[in-house]
Amino acid sequence: MAVKMIIFAACVATTLAQYAAPAYPAQHAYAQAEHAYAPTPYNFEYSVNDPHTYDVKSQSEYSDGNGYVKGSYSLLEADGSTRVVEYTADDHSGFNAEVKKIEGHSQGYKAPYSVPAPAYKPAYSAPAYSAPAYSAPAYPAPAYKPAY
Repeated sequence: MAVKMIIFAACVATTLAQYAAPAYPAQHAYAQAEHAYAPTPYNFEYSVNDPHTYDVKSQSEYSDGNGYVKGSYSLLEADGSTRVVEYTADDHSGFNAEVKKIEGHSQGYKAPYSVPAPAYKPAYSAPAYSAPAYSAPAYPAPAYKPAY
């Protein structure tokens, strides 16, 4: 009986220990660290125009170094249209984007021609197997008779 009481007490203590306050202070994981450097304005842009892979895209972005960012990017979609995204971001309004889709085939884009797969011709004829010969079962077929 004493063993049962010890096991019961251990289970109760384990259950209550889940709700106990930790012995250490909680960490502030989302505290914003102060930058040791001054913000720097920047400006960049790039573009890609690869006719072999139909990879046509560009991006440009500007920042004043005080939290305001303005930029745009564009890419050529598979249907020949161009997607243009113009965005701004700042500490007051957050990130705001305006997406535009320009229909049509820009820069002479044509979807790649896919060659149809060649008809498959096997190098050898299919093997001819004879149907297996099975003998009749050696036991009688089951007979079902209702019991009512």
